[in-house]
Amino acid sequence: MAGLGAVAATASGCGLLPGTPLPKLLTSAAPLPMPFTTDLPLPSVARPTRTDSGADYYDLVARTADVEILPGLRTRILGYGGTFPGPTIQARSGRRTVVRLDNGLDVPTVMHLHGGHTPPEHDGYPTDLIQPRAKRDYDFPLSQRAATLWYHDHRMDYTGPQVWQGLAGFFLVRDAEEEALPLPSGERDVPLLICDRAFSADGSMPYPGRPNGPGAAGEFMGGVLGDVILVNGAPWPQLRVERARYRFRLLNGSNARTYELALAPGRPITQIGSDGGLLAAPVRLEKVRLAPGERADVVVDFSAYPVGGQVELRNLLGEGPQAQVMRFVVDRAAKDDSAVPATLSRVEVLDPAAAKATRDFQFSSGSTHHGDGWVINGEAYKPGRFVARPKLGDVEVWRFTSDVAHPVHLHLAHFQVVSIDGERPAGPPMWKDTVELRDAQTVEIVTRFTGYRGKYVMHCHNLEHEDMAMMADFEVI
Repeated sequence: MAGLGAVAATASGCGLLPGTPLPKLLTSAAPLPMPFTTDLPLPSVARPTRTDSGADYYDLVARTADVEILPGLRTRILGYGGTFPGPTIQARSGRRTVVRLDNGLDVPTVMHLHGGHTPPEHDGYPTDLIQPRAKRDYDFPLSQRAATLWYHDHRMDYTGPQVWQGLAGFFLVRDAEEEALPLPSGERDVPLLICDRAFSADGSMPYPGRPNGPGAAGEFMGGVLGDVILVNGAPWPQLRVERARYRFRLLNGSNARTYELALAPGRPITQIGSDGGLLAAPVRLEKVRLAPGERADVVVDFSAYPVGGQVELRNLLGEGPQAQVMRFVVDRAAKDDSAVPATLSRVEVLDPAAAKATRDFQFSSGSTHHGDGWVINGEAYKPGRFVARPKLGDVEVWRFTSDVAHPVHLHLAHFQVVSIDGERPAGPPMWKDTVELRDAQTVEIVTRFTGYRGKYVMHCHNLEHEDMAMMADFEVI
């Protein structure tokens, strides 16, 4: 980690309560480019290696590669297909997608489809390791709505460093309902994976892990932040756009950084989807807040800007370079037949009064098997110890309470937020799989456990918190 510095974060989205650590900012030693001098790259689209009447089959290789992220420097990554982000997989609701992952790394890996409604044996349980030079098939039935999902490493105790080094990619589920809408499509449907990293003088992306064990080094146990904002693996990029509507699939792929995204000059952003797919109706927002793991599908209408106009996507929680994300340059007129309908989808609303159980979960710092770390209900993660056994088909209310900020991710079951500190959330009901707990906050969710019986996890999606034991098993029975 020579040449990198660390300072306490002041605008990370995680506040400090007495005795709890903040995320820390790694400062780069490499020369950094001026913002908006790099073109936005688009992840490649994976092609099936074969198809049959029931499924599409993909082959992915997790391997190291040397790529150019900062101009003139080579950065060693761990990447699906040797790229960062990995190839985008495009799938259809209700059609099986089988991904064979070949581990070409010298360390074990596990792949999790984040937001997938997936049988337990294919969900990426954190100890279901693929050893080096081994392969495993992940079978995704995709009995779920169209949505912007993503796949990433989920290895117990090492998710933080392995995602930091590049093991993440988009997984887009499409369906007939969404395709019937006149939303922007084709080249105007753009995935944006936003994350932060820091670079040594030689271009490498070191991670401040413990020398002889899992988890981040002590001063970084609150979370690792980088001083370079990457979009699709490029630093502060630029995208040339037409005077037309664009759909952007926003994904916070950072380890620990929360973003509040807004346009400058300011104009509303129209949100059309969340983690679990389309909203019932569009929502006009001045800013979009995303904690790690969260997604938002939004539409930006560039016809409101003149040809030659420049529009920045900014992070209102950042300071200095971390307040800049990317820039759009409106460089040409174009015909635009797209629209954002007043009604997008029928979203079932779950009734908390129908809950068969209400469960409480306290997310806090505490003592773990690695020393200081993060715990749920005072317990460090232990595989096979269940904190809940919901019945298949049951509706339950789960109440999460925090010390500092924790984005909570629930595997298998999408949910709806019922209340935040006792108040109903603003906006229409939406399906989520990750929810941000802010400092000393209580959030109630309601969910229904459907599809599969078996063992799953919930955890904090601040990856340093997750690696330092803030995870728990539940079993659907």
